[in-house]
Amino acid sequence: MRLGIDWGGTKIEIIALSNEGSELFRQRVDTPRDDYQGCLEAVKHLVNEAETATSQSGTLGLGIPGSLSPKSGLVKNANSTWMNGKPLDKDLEYVIGRPVRIQNDANCLAVSEATDGAGAGAHIVHAVIIGTGCGSGIAIDARAHQGANGIGGEWGAITVPWLKEDEFPGPDSWIGHRGVIDRWCSGTGFQLDYKEKTGTLLKGHEIMALKRSGDPVATHVYEAYVSRLARSLAMSANLLDPDVFVLGGGMSNIDELYEDLPPAMVPYIFSDTFDTPIRKAVHGDSSGVRGAAWLWN
Repeated sequence: MRLGIDWGGTKIEIIALSNEGSELFRQRVDTPRDDYQGCLEAVKHLVNEAETATSQSGTLGLGIPGSLSPKSGLVKNANSTWMNGKPLDKDLEYVIGRPVRIQNDANCLAVSEATDGAGAGAHIVHAVIIGTGCGSGIAIDARAHQGANGIGGEWGAITVPWLKEDEFPGPDSWIGHRGVIDRWCSGTGFQLDYKEKTGTLLKGHEIMALKRSGDPVATHVYEAYVSRLARSLAMSANLLDPDVFVLGGGMSNIDELYEDLPPAMVPYIFSDTFDTPIRKAVHGDSSGVRGAAWLWN
């Protein structure tokens, strides 16, 4: 049995998978925010609940909104800031009493979809989260590509490429650079762009409803979003040339993206052909926690 934990800023979730990938158990609890020790205890509780319910013990993989530094072994770049600077793998191994494998949550999405999802069987999968934030993970032969410095797939921290004159230098971001993909290609960025144009903050689905009804401002905001996301994906295509792009997060539910992105990418692709598929994550919100379990594949 494989156990996976998705440690998020608002909830910590566990899943138990059979060796064939069938779901045996699932449970979530609220994240004890700003309480590192409380989070460790929450993970221990969830593991105990899963193993009691299934009468089995399992390997444990963990997806986090950050990564472990290969140099220090400590968590870095986590927006759940109370885990930064902590030896999370060692602390969990002490609490749980077994080895733990940890990856960035976007890498877990990539592993999940490469194993038995939208990228199953593909050699290289670039999985992109376009939700509250915007990040990505890379799976090669269904294994997470962490990189030499633990920053493999940190695509969201890059400035949107081929900036247009009216975009330069771009908005500030928590990352410390202007005009980054995380700020402009996330669902949050989509909403803030609309607010900047209208003074009204709407949810993404509300903006899309206006766009579908012919509203010119919503249409302009959507087209600008597609352009920025397309340029960002084209950069990945030129550098990584993955076999498939997989989209997850709330914005991935906009069906128009799968038709509109490929032609918007083509002008920026350094090739005479481009037919890489862009697919919606099969496992949706479950991809991260499933991918954590598959870290022991």
